[in-house]
Amino acid sequence: QEQLVESGGGLVQPGGSLRLSCAASGSIFSIGTMGWYRQGPGKQRELVATITRSGIKTYADSVKGRLTISRDYVKNTVYLQMISLKPEDTAVYYCNTMPPRNAYWGQGTQVTVSS
Repeated sequence: QEQLVESGGGLVQPGGSLRLSCAASGSIFSIGTMGWYRQGPGKQRELVATITRSGIKTYADSVKGRLTISRDYVKNTVYLQMISLKPEDTAVYYCNTMPPRNAYWGQGTQVTVSS
């Protein structure tokens, strides 16, 4: 069964760091571009970072310089390293292909930035 499983979220103070992981099963990882998305309280889901098969990365302006996306082909995993976290980064974070496919939305992982 093809699925994506996110992990690594938690409660962190402003200025803190977290690394999120997205483990892909099946043939999902062979798909070209992967992305991290997030949905904050009362907000629409937004795309925050993408990475192509060749490693080209893009970021939303709001996270540039603070979030880094990467992928490990051996482990079939996509990562999101987050530093200098802000309260406005509080959200449920999801990974999916880009463009996203409905069947691949997982439970996400909650990131809460609060003192």
